[in-house]
Amino acid sequence: MLGDMNARQQSVAIVVPVHSEQATLGANVEFLLDYLRSEFPFRCSVTIADNASSDETRAIADELAGQWDELAVVRLEEKGRGRAIRQCWLASGDDVVSYMDVDLSTNLESFLPLVAPIMSGHSELAIGTRLVRQANVRRR
Repeated sequence: MLGDMNARQQSVAIVVPVHSEQATLGANVEFLLDYLRSEFPFRCSVTIADNASSDETRAIADELAGQWDELAVVRLEEKGRGRAIRQCWLASGDDVVSYMDVDLSTNLESFLPLVAPIMSGHSELAIGTRLVRQANVRRR
């Protein structure tokens, strides 16, 4: 079972790349962290990867990081989602690395079925998408 002691020994890194997201960052990251603390059986770290934002995104991210132990902020001076994800993944020591968009457009309950096969050793890679016809997309 995923909720046993072994699950708490494994860890998942979640990178949230952002660029000028001051309007949605605070509420969505807090929603994500609340979900992970209450519903997700694995230890998690969340990194907000700020891609050269020109608004108050960095200040909001820093404030959030001061409130949540499992949250970190990385600032990149150049824009680039791939650059941000790569930098954070390479620096991670977690068992599984992942990323999600800050708009949380995919139901968070879909995250565990995505990473569970990797955590159990059943799979080496999992990809979730909202672009398939059967996807249920609801933006917060």
